[in-house]
Amino acid sequence: MASTAVEACQWTVSTLARHAPATISVLLQVHDRLRCVAATGSWQVFSTVPPKSGIVGRVYASGAGATVPDVADDPDYLPLRPDVTAEICVPVCDPAGRPIGVLDLQWSEPAELDRWRETAERLADRLGARITALGGPPAESRSEKLLRHATAMTSAPTEWDLMTAAIGAARDVSTLAAAVLVLHGRRGPRLSAPTGAPGELESRIRAELTEAGAGPLGRIVTRAHRHGSAYTLGEAGHPPTDEYLPLARAGVRTLVSVPVGPPDSGGVLLVADERLLKPDPTTVNLIELLAGQAWGALDRLRTLAQLREQASSDPLTGLRHTGPFGRRIAAATPGRTALLAIDVDGFKTVNDTYGHQAGDRLLVSLARALEGALRHGDELYRTGGDEFVAVIEVSRPEEAVRIAERLTEAARRTGRTISVGVALPHPGEPAEVTLRRADQALYTAKRQGRDAVRLSAA
Repeated sequence: MASTAVEACQWTVSTLARHAPATISVLLQVHDRLRCVAATGSWQVFSTVPPKSGIVGRVYASGAGATVPDVADDPDYLPLRPDVTAEICVPVCDPAGRPIGVLDLQWSEPAELDRWRETAERLADRLGARITALGGPPAESRSEKLLRHATAMTSAPTEWDLMTAAIGAARDVSTLAAAVLVLHGRRGPRLSAPTGAPGELESRIRAELTEAGAGPLGRIVTRAHRHGSAYTLGEAGHPPTDEYLPLARAGVRTLVSVPVGPPDSGGVLLVADERLLKPDPTTVNLIELLAGQAWGALDRLRTLAQLREQASSDPLTGLRHTGPFGRRIAAATPGRTALLAIDVDGFKTVNDTYGHQAGDRLLVSLARALEGALRHGDELYRTGGDEFVAVIEVSRPEEAVRIAERLTEAARRTGRTISVGVALPHPGEPAEVTLRRADQALYTAKRQGRDAVRLSAA
């Protein structure tokens, strides 16, 4: 009489409960969990169980039934009722013998477990055959999928992980074959980086949109934000509007287009298929919710990145400051990592004579000049008011001195001078001691007339 897998499980449990004085439940695999779809006789049941948890998980994973005369002796037992003493759990398998769930019985009074084991196995065999005939265990609803994917997007640690989660979620929730995310970048709308190995249709869509360029991408984004979400009815003989011609050339016959984020910084999520299908408003609504969740997670990641950058950068010059500098010099390589302590000559006079705004402008222009004189991979930090430190990798002390002299020349071109002290770490020497030696060399340069470079002798 059952017309669904869930009904078949409910009929099995209710029929068995009329004869067996036990707590009875059927758990079927749904996505990556065992989900209880029918139960009786307990104040509480586990709604979902990880596939390898408890006696039910062990039976499902192994495909071998279990008879447990005393649950207190089984370390896998998951307690639900304090009076349970014994348990029988048998796998529910499809006709090929693959487990698709379990039938579980728990007793709180003496019972002939061997007899009930035989009965449970026969019922589980019939139940497995019936579930298979009805199409298999119940699938997740699309709303359940959306919630699961929303959790994955919220916890994504990077933008790449988020894009991967969002595009995979769009395919899964919509049941369409391809998904592409277009977001505003510095130079206009652009395709997000491909995630994983895109399918054939998705690869064609990316190729056509890339060849079309920023213009058509911008029109697709504008259309979505101006008019809202849109979807095809999957009917042949109706030509697409001009902005969607690249998608039609790629073979798209079914399309859901959903705006993402605000018009000026967001984009559009395109979910497509080459089959002629008919998405319904519910599908579009779920994709809209998904797009909103993805944008919220993306905005959070970008805000956190901005806060980290602000926390590790000097707001005036944009250079990194003492926090990341401490971590960098802690990783200094003995004999190769040179520290260049830099101080602006006569900076206090500038502040006292022309004011702090003039001093700030001087520091900014000097920071740009020093950065321009360093090599690729060299790092410049602002560690105090007019104090900087460059961290460079060299093969000899003389190389570090030459780079320091390039810095002094760059400073002169701005109309100012600097003094530089150079030190290379000794084996086993703490980075703080190396920096102290660079500072001492700097003070020597100051005392000897400024606008000079001195190498630490110690």
